[in-house]
Amino acid sequence: MPLHRFFFQDQEEKQVVRGQDIAGQPVASSGTESALFQRLMIDFARRTGLISGDVPPRRYLWTDAFAVCNFLGLYTETGEEKYRELALLLVDQVHHTLGRHRDDDHRSGWISGLGEQEGERHPTIGGLRIGKGMNERTPDEPYDQNREWDRDGQYFHYLTRWMHALNRVSRVTGDRKYNRWAIELALTAHARFIWQSPSDGQKRMYWKMSIDLSRPLVSSMGQQDPLDGYLVYNQLHRCLPAGDMQAGESGLQHEIQEMAELCAGKSWVTDDVLGVGGLLGDAWKVAQMSEKCGFSHPGLLENLLQASLTGLLSVVQSGVLELPAVYRLPFREFGLSIGLQAVSRLAQYADRTSSRDGHRQELLRLVEMLSAFQPLVKTVGDFWQHPANRQADTWEEHLDINSVMYATSLSPDGFLTV
Repeated sequence: MPLHRFFFQDQEEKQVVRGQDIAGQPVASSGTESALFQRLMIDFARRTGLISGDVPPRRYLWTDAFAVCNFLGLYTETGEEKYRELALLLVDQVHHTLGRHRDDDHRSGWISGLGEQEGERHPTIGGLRIGKGMNERTPDEPYDQNREWDRDGQYFHYLTRWMHALNRVSRVTGDRKYNRWAIELALTAHARFIWQSPSDGQKRMYWKMSIDLSRPLVSSMGQQDPLDGYLVYNQLHRCLPAGDMQAGESGLQHEIQEMAELCAGKSWVTDDVLGVGGLLGDAWKVAQMSEKCGFSHPGLLENLLQASLTGLLSVVQSGVLELPAVYRLPFREFGLSIGLQAVSRLAQYADRTSSRDGHRQELLRLVEMLSAFQPLVKTVGDFWQHPANRQADTWEEHLDINSVMYATSLSPDGFLTV
C-alpha cells in the first residue's frame, strides 16, 4: 500500500489530518497532547509534500531533523508502522532535495559532484543545503547581513542536527547505513568548516558555507558549534545500533579530538532562549552517553548545567517571555521548552549516579536549582496554544518550524533520546 494511503483509510483519520483552521494554523487540542502531537506531524507531512503528491516537496534541514525524530517517537510510542515509514521517507526526501543542487541553480545533480549511482550510495558526503528560499550569493556579490538570513548554503549546526536524526534512525530501526551516512556527513563537514587562522595559528569554524562547501559565506564562529560537533561526533562514534561495528571504529577519532581542543576553555553561557534549551538538551545527551555508550568527559555535565542556569536567570530577568507574540519567535521558545523537559530526566540520572558516586553532589544541586524553572514549559505552551497569539506574523511566517518544534515540546523523547 502506498504510504500516503495510511492516512486516508477511514473518516476518523481524515478528520485528524484536516485538523487546521482556514489559515493553516493548528487549532487548539480537544483531546490529549498525544493526539495533538500526531495531528501536528500529519499536518506538517501533508503541507510540505511528504505524503501528498499534489504538493511539491518543501524541505528545510533544521525542521526536518526534528520531524524525523518526532516520527520515530510516534513509532516508538504507538507501534504504528506508518510513523516509521514516514521517518524513512522524510530522510530520503531530504537527501534527494537538500543533497542536490537547487532547481534555480545552473548546476545540477548531487552537490558532492558524484554521479547518480554513487550519489545514491553516499547522499550526505557533500553535505546538505539549508533549504532557504533564496539561492546563495555569488562570489562577486557583496555581503548583506539582512539578506544573508534568507539565502541558501550550509550551516554546521543544521548538519549536526541531521547527524543526530540519522543516528536515531539507526538506533530505532537497526539499519546501520543511516549512522554511516551521518559519519560521512561529519567527516565532510569537519573538513570544510574548520580552518586555521593565518594570524595566530588558532583553529576556528566558519558559521556558514556555500552550497558546495567551496567557500565561506559567514566567517565568524557560532558559539555552540564546537560543542555541537564534539557531542554528536561522540554519539556517532559510540552510540551504535545493535550488531553494528564496535565503538571506536567510526574513523572520527581525529575529528573528536580536534573538536575537544576547540571546546577547551570556552564559555557556553548564553541568554538566547533557543541556545539555553540546546545546552540543557546537550547536558542530557552527555548523561545518556555516559550511561549507555561509554562516553567520559569529567566535569562537562556540570559545566553545561551551570551555563544553562546562568542563561535561564538572564532569560527570566530580561522579560522576553512576557512580550506580545509579534516580538517573539515561537520555535526558539519551544527549543527552550524541549531543553527544560530534559531536567526531570537529568534529576533521575543524578539520583542514580549519586548513589554510586559520592562526588556528584554538585550535579544534584544544579539539577534541583534548574527544576525551579520547570513552570516555564507550561508558560510557553499556554502562550502559543492561545489562538490569538498564533495570528501573529511570527507564527504564520514560520509555520513549519513552529509547528514541528511545538510538537516536539509536547512529546520530546523522540528528539532528546540518544
